[in-house]
Amino acid sequence: MALKLPPVSSGTLVRGLRSLSGLGEAELVPQARLAGPMPWVIAIMVALTVIAAAAGLAASNVARNASDALSGGVTVQIVEADPLIRQRQAEAAARRFNTIPGIDSAIVVSPEEVERLIEPWLGGMAIDGQEIPVPAIVDVRVRGEVTGERLGALRRAAREVAPAARVDAQSTWLKPVFGAIDSLRLLAMALVGLLAAALAAVVLLAVRNALGTNRETIEIVHLLGGTDQQIARLFQRSVGFDAAGGGAIGLTLGLIAVLLLGRQFAGLDAGLVNGGALEWSDWLLLALVPVAGIGLAMLTARWTVLRALRRML
Repeated sequence: MALKLPPVSSGTLVRGLRSLSGLGEAELVPQARLAGPMPWVIAIMVALTVIAAAAGLAASNVARNASDALSGGVTVQIVEADPLIRQRQAEAAARRFNTIPGIDSAIVVSPEEVERLIEPWLGGMAIDGQEIPVPAIVDVRVRGEVTGERLGALRRAAREVAPAARVDAQSTWLKPVFGAIDSLRLLAMALVGLLAAALAAVVLLAVRNALGTNRETIEIVHLLGGTDQQIARLFQRSVGFDAAGGGAIGLTLGLIAVLLLGRQFAGLDAGLVNGGALEWSDWLLLALVPVAGIGLAMLTARWTVLRALRRML
């Protein structure tokens, strides 16, 4: 008994034969490159992923650099209305700390440096004690970790020569800031994960639609001896080309946005913000975002096709 093929057009049959022979394999999914919505959706998702990843990397750099800078740091404030007494107690506290074992250095911060530090917050207001009484600052660097016990000993030593002294670990001041930075970093990671899931969902829907449109062609290819693996490879290759085009566009848009945002933040000239500058390794990770997107899209396409073919045939 002769095998009867389902009625299909000659063009469909030609595409099936060419697919089986390995020629024109991408024609199994008749869609021009960058003509459909999927590449542009992928481009948008890659751009957003690059921006979210850059924000997470910048937050990590801020936390790491701030932690390194503040490790072992202690600040002594001399809160005294009389500027002469305030300066005298600051110098006495610095001399006292320099005699304590385990202290690397204790330096009185100059009034000019204090003025430069508070100028972004108070503008050009005078700090000579006439308008705003600003404490004298002693910057102390401690060897090793600043524990509560060591901090208590330093406070007692400071009060021996400077009754108006207040001693605080620098890391204590920024605990709320570090908490906020950690939250931003987790949020960036969650956004990257959500965007990856959304990209996979877009590819899944597009491949399912292509499978439904080309169902007759797939049946012909099977009748001519084509395997599920061959058909999956066709869809995987087609999706890979679309994802590569969309990924390149998305990477370009994302990097432009990151550079513009970085220039705006650099204009703030703030210590914590400057510590979040991206390093060369961070830029390399951002460049790998579209590569990861292409891999995810191709794996999703292959899994979707193989799963659908098992149900279809």
